[in-house]
Amino acid sequence: MSKKRKFYLQENETIDQCLERMAKEGYLPVRRMERPIFKEEMTNGEKKYISVGREIIFEGKMIG
Repeated sequence: MSKKRKFYLQENETIDQCLERMAKEGYLPVRRMERPIFKEEMTNGEKKYISVGREIIFEGKMIG
C-alpha cells in the first residue's frame, strides 16, 4: 500500500525548497496542482471575484 501526502508551498518558500522538504520526509513528488486564490469585492452593488494569487500543492508518494 502506498502512502500519499500533500505538501503545500509555504509563503516565501521556493519550489526547490518544498521539494527538498518532501525528500527529507521520504516522499517523491508525483503530481503538482495549482489552485487560484480569489478575493471578493463589491463595486456598485455587484460582487466581483479578483484573482490575487495561487496556491501550489505537491502530492507525494512515500519512498520505499
